[in-house]
Amino acid sequence: MAYLAPIHRPSSVRHALRLNLLDPDIECLVVAKGPRIEIWQPADDTFVMTDSHQIYGSVSMLAKFRIIGAETDLLFVGTQQLQYFTIAFNKETKRLETRQRFEDMAYKYLQDSQSRDLCLVDPTGRFLVLALFEGVLNLINIMKPRKGRVEDLGVPEQTRIAETKVRSMAFLHTETKQPKLALLITDTVSGDVRLVTYRLVDEKMAWATFDASKDRENDIGELDMGASHLIPVSKGDSKDKRHLSRNSAALKAHLGGVIVVGETKFTYLDDESKAVVEFALDEGSIFVVWEQLDNLNFVLGDEFGILHLLTLEVEGSEVVGLALQKIGRTSKATVIVHLGEGIVFVGSHEGDSQFLKLDIEAAKSAPPNLETLTDLGHLTVIQEMPNIAPVTDFAVMDMGSREGETQSNEYSTGQARLVTGSGVFESGSFRSVRSGVGLEDVGILTDDMDDVRDVFSLRSSPGSQNDDTLVVSLAVETRVFKFDSGGEIEEVEEFRGLSFDQQTLLAINLPNGFILQITTESVRVLGPNSSPSSVGAEWRPPSGEMITTASANEGHVLLSCNGVTLISLDVRSGLQEVAIQNLQEGDQVACINVPSDIPNVGIVGFWKSGTISVLDLTNLDIVYSENVRRKNDASVPRNIVMTQILPRSVSGPTLFIAMEDGIVLTFGVNKSFQLSGRKSIVLGTQQARFHVLPRSDGLSNVFATCEHPSLIYGSEGRIVYSAVTADNAVCVAPFNGEAFPNSIVVAGSGTLKISQVDSERRTHVRTSPIGYTVRRIAYSAHERAFGIGCVTRKLQKGEETVKNTFQLVEDMMFGQIGKPYELDGSNGPEVIECVIRAQLPTADSGDELAERFVVGTSFLSDELAEPNRRGRILVFGVNSQKTPYLITSHTLKCACRRLAMLGDKVVAILYKTVVVFKYHENSISSATLRKAATYRCVTVPMDISVTGNTIAIADMMQSLSIVEYVPGSLGIPDTLEQVARDYAPCWATAVTDIDNDCYLESDHDGNLLILRRNKAGVTAEDKKRMEIIGEMHLGEQVNAIRRIQVEPGPNAMVAPKAFMATTEGSIYLVATILPSSQDLLLRLQERCESHISTLGQIDFKKYRRYKNGTRESQEPYRFVDGELIERFLDCDEEVQESICQGLGPSVEDVRGLVEELKRLH
Repeated sequence: MAYLAPIHRPSSVRHALRLNLLDPDIECLVVAKGPRIEIWQPADDTFVMTDSHQIYGSVSMLAKFRIIGAETDLLFVGTQQLQYFTIAFNKETKRLETRQRFEDMAYKYLQDSQSRDLCLVDPTGRFLVLALFEGVLNLINIMKPRKGRVEDLGVPEQTRIAETKVRSMAFLHTETKQPKLALLITDTVSGDVRLVTYRLVDEKMAWATFDASKDRENDIGELDMGASHLIPVSKGDSKDKRHLSRNSAALKAHLGGVIVVGETKFTYLDDESKAVVEFALDEGSIFVVWEQLDNLNFVLGDEFGILHLLTLEVEGSEVVGLALQKIGRTSKATVIVHLGEGIVFVGSHEGDSQFLKLDIEAAKSAPPNLETLTDLGHLTVIQEMPNIAPVTDFAVMDMGSREGETQSNEYSTGQARLVTGSGVFESGSFRSVRSGVGLEDVGILTDDMDDVRDVFSLRSSPGSQNDDTLVVSLAVETRVFKFDSGGEIEEVEEFRGLSFDQQTLLAINLPNGFILQITTESVRVLGPNSSPSSVGAEWRPPSGEMITTASANEGHVLLSCNGVTLISLDVRSGLQEVAIQNLQEGDQVACINVPSDIPNVGIVGFWKSGTISVLDLTNLDIVYSENVRRKNDASVPRNIVMTQILPRSVSGPTLFIAMEDGIVLTFGVNKSFQLSGRKSIVLGTQQARFHVLPRSDGLSNVFATCEHPSLIYGSEGRIVYSAVTADNAVCVAPFNGEAFPNSIVVAGSGTLKISQVDSERRTHVRTSPIGYTVRRIAYSAHERAFGIGCVTRKLQKGEETVKNTFQLVEDMMFGQIGKPYELDGSNGPEVIECVIRAQLPTADSGDELAERFVVGTSFLSDELAEPNRRGRILVFGVNSQKTPYLITSHTLKCACRRLAMLGDKVVAILYKTVVVFKYHENSISSATLRKAATYRCVTVPMDISVTGNTIAIADMMQSLSIVEYVPGSLGIPDTLEQVARDYAPCWATAVTDIDNDCYLESDHDGNLLILRRNKAGVTAEDKKRMEIIGEMHLGEQVNAIRRIQVEPGPNAMVAPKAFMATTEGSIYLVATILPSSQDLLLRLQERCESHISTLGQIDFKKYRRYKNGTRESQEPYRFVDGELIERFLDCDEEVQESICQGLGPSVEDVRGLVEELKRLH
């Protein structure tokens, strides 16, 4: 039994519109993301999401209409499951409610339309038309309000139309009561593109018959063959009288017609006068979406992410021409919504959605500069809505496992992160997805303070219980800020005798109101008074020396002078020198830490030796020493801290060591201060800085500032690394002020601010734009790099050029390393289909394995220079400059779709065959691939998963086959033998093994299947037939599935098994439910389903049931929807009690187990 939980919800935007849904006077923006509807409203100079609702269905259309006499609009929503409903805002309950719903039952007998589903409301607001199937329209009356009537829409009526190949459809503006419908069609006989118009109803207001021979009012040909959209033009405010003439030469085109958008030519048709105005484009393009700005201006988005301004040139009401100018560059738009005052929302499926301010006048006066991808032209980005769709591929990066520990892939602890290749072409990017906590800014002290070295919080008086002073250390000075009880901030010129003209290395409170300040020139204990005579004690280094590193607690100061001398000072004895140690053999101090809660102990890290030593501060004798140097010379300790992270009943203190190469080492410390249990995690490419944040329970958290800032804390007896939204943080200090309780001070990028750490972990996404498609991705922990197959597209003077490369990017900031390897285009366009990381035998020694990247390619063109060369397998090594070099190129007669490793052998999915190759490396730059065994698939294999000698093959049409590799012996060749198969039709997209002989498979219809080999079958036929042990409808197409290995805890309810990524930008965690929890979770799901409703009132079981072209189940089978289960926490207590009634566990117990499940992600 399986448990499905969303890590990242769909972020692709395909539908959006503006309407008065909540308030008669304020318009809001409704955005559809997969099965969710979000409501966005303006707030100051930005836009905020005020509401989000789940729908049991993937949204396929949005439309608005208003009932006569109503003050607000109704929202019409359609789903891909052919469920339709209307939504209205209830003023009394202040909630959105479902007004009416209906379902189309004719889908089994009709063929889907070629274009996306369309929903049109006529300009008069009386009729609604749905175009869902070829040659069929659904016509719906918008009802007038009547006493006792609750329906807003009439019963849908289907009518046949002769035009089966409809590209676009639009209502025209007409002065009669009979709405006119324009259709852009492809003639099924001639193949020409034509524009035809019909009246929706006849003179008696009955539905028209749409007879092509009788009812067509216009039939215009000679249109652009790439025509794709119709733009209806309103008649505007002009009251010029129209005179229709029978003389075709005198015909004039007036406002009120329609624009046909083509790739090289635009055509304007006045449907009443039949006059046509044509406009040839100077530079062709593929237009994908449009939006009206006003009566004469329209904004168009094209395939390349360029926004264009289309203007009708008029004289009075006569249209004399059209003009098209570029505005600027944005993400490729799927929908554009004009929000007024020159602001538009650009919703995108292939990049981040954006709120933009258009400079229309500038666009009309001069063309924009769009030389590079960063040039935006005549537009300004106000706000972005992040989107990781479509996820073309992803890799699971275990940030630990650098020292030989077992990989955990544990996402919930923050130790594993998912790196996705997202977006397409110019919108391509890397996205780092990681579990973490957010920072909420509660106050900004200043935004112009550069070069902050450190910050310290102090209490100004002995009786104060709260922090009220902030010491900011800069390169050559110190600044102090005072806080009053109301949170007002004042910078002071003097405070308690502190030195302001030097960099402060440390400032802490001591007992009895004293303060310790350490600068580069002195150590001073300052008394409670403000006079200079309040200096209780002072120590200065010898002449010519300076303090380079220091740390202290209430008992001792441990510091280094010039990096070569260690000195221990006794604070309680007036900074008396306790011990001095001069380092020998040219070694230097790299870092120092004196734990605040452990007396008489200090820890020092050394440059040359690469060791850390635990010292007795009373005599500087070494208590324990550990060499932490790795093979890399850069692996020296640069920052160090010892503190109590886990409860004392569970563990002693933990020692954290930040190495120069970005790795963080952790050790457990026993009572004798001996170190054990070495572990590691990667937080960047450079050293991290540690900042201890004390907790109220006597434990501490550690804030690590680095390329990937992390909050380190203890949870359930283990150390958790959670990502933090503080990308530019340089230093952090705890600050428990009266006005800002339990806060932290964060300094970075010139900004000094006070923030609070969220109590709940969330999914955090970090974006690295790269401007090309990351088609495939594979991670090498050995090289600390991702190998990626890339597709780069450039548009120059209307000509598109595409380049395919294999290259390496480093694993933290995703910067390119080395030189890319460009695929040769001499045989036609060649694209990378798959990339894997492998360890293969080298030429020097058969036992020694070397890190390699294996790449599969295909040639796209049908007319190849070498017809028998249709794909390749490339094996790359990585040299010392981190540049991939080609070891071998193996030519194939067909495309190589997928690759995997079976021991030291390469398994390749070809067009209709699975082949096992043996790899032999002749030299550092030469190798051969020899065919060892083959298996002929039923149709076309799409994906494979290898476990031991077993290969699971996902077939394009025939589901899953299990094949075993049998090594040859005694002259018998190696073979691939089919041992099991799923005989049900299924258009598979991805597969992986998740347990012993159990496989998770996804299909083209958005379903998930869990299949198991029936080894215990009675007959041989039973044993060869795969059995379904779980199935459900996900609602999104899965692009990739990655297996993970996580050992469940002793009280765990589920065991995580795999991550999935979809075309809509979703990432899911799939886990198996342990037997002891299966009954409880199934019953809890049923109870939640019956008590928790969603917009649309669509049945949960109907939505989640398995459904494809040949089979449809009644409900999901042995699958638990984690999102539904977790909604239990959002219910009020009365609903929770009702759900738990008869369930067994109490409300508190159920709440606890759901919170535990939620912590998985």
